[in-house]
Amino acid sequence: MTANATSERTQRLTPEVVVVGAGPAGCVLSYLLARSGVDTLLLERNASLDREFRGFGFQPYVARAFDQLGILDDVLDLPHERVQHAHASVYGRRYELLDFTDVSSRTECLLLMDQPPLLELLVEKAGEFETFSFRPSTAVTDLRTSGGRVVGVDARDREVGVDLEVESRLVVGADGRYSTVRKAAGIDAGLFDSELEIVWFKLEDAKIDVTTQLRIGDAGVLVYAPLSDSVAQCGWPIPKGSYGDLRARGIEAFRRDLVSVDPDLDGTVETQLTGFEACSLLRVEPGLCDRWVDDGLLLLGDAAHVASPFGGQGNSLAVQDAVVAHETVVTALSEATRDDGPLTVERLRRFEDRRYPAVERMVRLQRRTERLVTGVLLYGSRVPEPVRGPVLRMLFGALSVVGTTRLGRRQRRLLAFGPDPPRVDTTLFASDESTTPG
Repeated sequence: MTANATSERTQRLTPEVVVVGAGPAGCVLSYLLARSGVDTLLLERNASLDREFRGFGFQPYVARAFDQLGILDDVLDLPHERVQHAHASVYGRRYELLDFTDVSSRTECLLLMDQPPLLELLVEKAGEFETFSFRPSTAVTDLRTSGGRVVGVDARDREVGVDLEVESRLVVGADGRYSTVRKAAGIDAGLFDSELEIVWFKLEDAKIDVTTQLRIGDAGVLVYAPLSDSVAQCGWPIPKGSYGDLRARGIEAFRRDLVSVDPDLDGTVETQLTGFEACSLLRVEPGLCDRWVDDGLLLLGDAAHVASPFGGQGNSLAVQDAVVAHETVVTALSEATRDDGPLTVERLRRFEDRRYPAVERMVRLQRRTERLVTGVLLYGSRVPEPVRGPVLRMLFGALSVVGTTRLGRRQRRLLAFGPDPPRVDTTLFASDESTTPG
């Protein structure tokens, strides 16, 4: 990549590909492109990758992809929890919901981990290649266009106080749910309505049964994502728009609700959940854009399809997107010279044609799960209290039985790997010593 100072406060950059957003999709794609000899610039608006992320689950597909890349051992050196079974506790009775042991290997289990260490690892690995550059504290302000085609981005590097004029053959929007790139391209997020929101908070050194990720009681539903032996991310779904009412009741009432659903939290929430400032509110609305590519433009991850937290598929979908985008982009670059200008929509549509059907199917699955939780929260109270518990136990008992059938195995494989799991095309990696990890 060349960099030319056009003025003291403006710098011109000319990578082949500029990736906007250093989340799972952007970091994995940048690493794959750099390893394939593609001049890649990754821009991240935050000064650090050590920030709060909402997605902690990485489905077995992700471990398989990292294994194909040869970096799984490095990933597993990071703090994490391995999960091959998922259980629900319904009014004190435990049911198995998922068992990945018969559809994946020990190394292909569900990984639960904080995202920042993983993203830092991916950026570090990408930095071993001369074809990779990373600029944090750099916010994209607009797309650069010419003749109706995207030819780069305008950005502001706040760390050094310069404006960037980035000209590239492809702009990849990997900047999440509230994507600046998607908005600048005039593409609608395609959000679906949801009746729920989720209150998120972390607990440390809590006596949590990490093998039970879902608990249901009269007071509500509690979801766990254990991140290590001592830290767990907790989610409390609530009816949309009711967070103000929850806060008005007070933190003590909230703590009582939590303990009523999981008595093991008694003594922990009192000392760690001291106020609502320890909580954050997560919007649930999933989305599916009707257009992911254009001349010089490609969207992936949450920028193309906003993930729902239900079913924990967001990170897996993002990594699968990156794997398919890698093959599409490297192939497209090899089919045309730089003089041909931005990559055409016809060449980029291979990515959308492969990924859209798979993502659409997973979105439908997530929405079914969401409707189940919505029914429990919004309509469960209408069921007379003496029969509410037995009815829900019967429902989850039936779901547990289905999980042991051939249909259940197909469903587990779908959740573990998606309907069309792509393989990393390692034949595209560069062989030149200058782009080989040292």
